[in-house]
Amino acid sequence: MAYLALTDGGTGAIAPAGSQIFAPVQAPAAPKAHSPAGFSALEWSVVMLARHDRPSSLREPGRITRWLGRIFGEAFNRRLADPRLEALRRMAVLTWHHSYSVPKTELKAFFAAGFDTDHYELLGKRVAEVHVARLFRK
Repeated sequence: MAYLALTDGGTGAIAPAGSQIFAPVQAPAAPKAHSPAGFSALEWSVVMLARHDRPSSLREPGRITRWLGRIFGEAFNRRLADPRLEALRRMAVLTWHHSYSVPKTELKAFFAAGFDTDHYELLGKRVAEVHVARLFRK
């Protein structure tokens, strides 16, 4: 005959010798769900600033542009020093102007910079939301 120990310390429990006290079995922890992708505040600011950049800001300056830059002073360089943020800026400029139809090389560079498909979808959704909000503004 066995008795259940109901006190925390176990001093007042009566159990026959040789009996085992069983601890409750915990269910195995569920695997953590994949955390949703998100951008930091700095990355969101890069996305919103890229809204005003033209697709021509993605190209290398040509010979004439460099020549005019030497004569009249350097043109404004919109490229970012951080390669990860520059990849985000390039993808954001293309998304602002061409939606989801971007070149594969730009997608590869975006993914190589450490972003994934969830980031790409989040970027596209945010750009679409801003476009829709601008359409229905009074």
